[in-house]
Amino acid sequence: MEATYESRQRTWTMLCHLSALIVLLGIPFGNILGPIIVWLFKKNEFPLVDGQGRESMNFQISMSIYALVALALAISLTPVLIGIVFYPVAGIIVAADIIITLIATIRASDNIPYRYPLSLRIIK
Repeated sequence: MEATYESRQRTWTMLCHLSALIVLLGIPFGNILGPIIVWLFKKNEFPLVDGQGRESMNFQISMSIYALVALALAISLTPVLIGIVFYPVAGIIVAADIIITLIATIRASDNIPYRYPLSLRIIK
């Protein structure tokens, strides 16, 4: 049985979001690379993949920036003891990234476009 266009679009849209979690396998910046790869290969074939791929990349780039800034502040301010506060902030950012990515994937499985919160709109 051949998959329908809608079914294939839904699958690739889900992969746009879910591929960000390859960073959990230890691939540096895998959270950005995964969505970029899916988006580049399927954006012209499926309109929903085009929009959701950009959403996913913008969110992952944003969360990476937030986490790197929190980590940089933690490291630079640790001698003053204020930096200790930023280590949990970086952890919260990573946890929020995973949770929100899973929410976006679930929405994509229902064929509902998802707009990420806290996302810088870098790629338009």
